[in-house]
Amino acid sequence: MSKDHGADERLRVMVVDDHALFRRGLEMVLGNEPDLELVGEASDGQEAIEKAQETMPDVVLMDVRMPKRSGIEATAQIKELLPHVKILMLTISDEEADLYDAIKAGASGYLLKEIPIEEVSDAIRSVWAGQSRISPSMASKLLTEFAAISKATEERPQMPAPRLTEREMEVLKLVAQGLNNRDIAKKLYISENTVKNHIRNILEKLHLHSRMEAVVYAVREKMIEIT
Repeated sequence: MSKDHGADERLRVMVVDDHALFRRGLEMVLGNEPDLELVGEASDGQEAIEKAQETMPDVVLMDVRMPKRSGIEATAQIKELLPHVKILMLTISDEEADLYDAIKAGASGYLLKEIPIEEVSDAIRSVWAGQSRISPSMASKLLTEFAAISKATEERPQMPAPRLTEREMEVLKLVAQGLNNRDIAKKLYISENTVKNHIRNILEKLHLHSRMEAVVYAVREKMIEIT
């Protein structure tokens, strides 16, 4: 159900946050971007689920902690109802548990509200393009969480993991370190396009939907070690 946005077709964005002032700020920022269109907003998780079905956004900016239903619950429900929608968490919560739960729920990124609000537009575009976005200060927390997952599942018998090529494993390890496609390409001396192809192959082999899920899976299945 994904679509190719041409010059005449703007990216449809929905904003979910229980603070009206923050929603207004995002509305102003998005209003200055010719390729982005604010199609709806919600002030809690329950309203977000209803509005998403009405407005059919491409990307949802989602707060984590809100009344009625949390942003994480809303994310899981929206991804189930509208799998094509990309969800970018935008929150003050720097809790490892919230970060991991957001990934499990299907979020494509996790940004802290400490980032300059002008950077949100670029984050929306990159998430729609298939990249994951995560605030640098959360990257080390993510690795800590992965290590904890790995330890917690040591005793559980595992099914044989799908076979990844040596290059795919290299790419996966660099994704785990929080590198974006451009940085991975530079480090491995390959093109960004090649990196994208490797990530697509990894996701297909592992039957997963996002690069973040792939890293969680790889750590859990002992395919890579996080130090």
